[in-house]
Amino acid sequence: MATVLSGTSGALYYKPAGTSATFTETNVNFTTDVITVAPYLGFKVGDPVQFSVINVNTGAAGTGTLPAGLSAATTYYVIGYTAATGALTVSATLGGASVAITDDGTAVTPNVFKVAYADSVAVGQVREWSFSVTREEIDVTTIGTESGQYVPFRTYISGFADGEGSAMVYTTDDDTTIASRMVQDVLQRQQTGAEMKLYIDRVVSSGTVNDTLSRFIDVEVILLSASFSVNPDDGQMVEVSFRPSSAPTFDLSKT
Repeated sequence: MATVLSGTSGALYYKPAGTSATFTETNVNFTTDVITVAPYLGFKVGDPVQFSVINVNTGAAGTGTLPAGLSAATTYYVIGYTAATGALTVSATLGGASVAITDDGTAVTPNVFKVAYADSVAVGQVREWSFSVTREEIDVTTIGTESGQYVPFRTYISGFADGEGSAMVYTTDDDTTIASRMVQDVLQRQQTGAEMKLYIDRVVSSGTVNDTLSRFIDVEVILLSASFSVNPDDGQMVEVSFRPSSAPTFDLSKT
């Protein structure tokens, strides 16, 4: 007999808003080890990030060479980000010294360098999450082709899909939690990089989430609102609403 799923195996993972940016060779100062990305992003000290080369026309992997001192698929940690200028410095270890960058790399148009939050983080204070998918209907009814006793019915075909969701998050007195950051990110002006991984059935193998055996929805999002609820009888909660900023990935099977 199959096991009926329950919310006890669900989870919500999150990548913070404003933690994805591109830059070019001219934005790399290998004298000071500073990389200049866009200003007023959401990078914070301690954020784990990875670097890559992408093709801006396709968004896929591009051709080129990262600045010497940085390696693809390696996690680094932000040790400084100046919002007003976009100056970013990273370390190979959490709280360590800045990575020594010795050249500005090679990325010829349409290729650029990309820095992005390394991986989604479990939001431990989530009470529940919801996500709905809807389809538009397109009326393709024709007139004058039918006669008879009864009124003709309209004809429809399916149109574009859309989605919307929300998460109920308990608030605590710890400002450093990823849950608190998600709530604050509603006010983040540039939300590039915000992403949610909504586990319907999270399976953990040897202490690590096994995505092959898990069911989940992976979606880049824009955060729309935060509704605060405070009363003396319940834990304080915030409802964060969101919608997809691109097509979600649905993995609804255990293979």
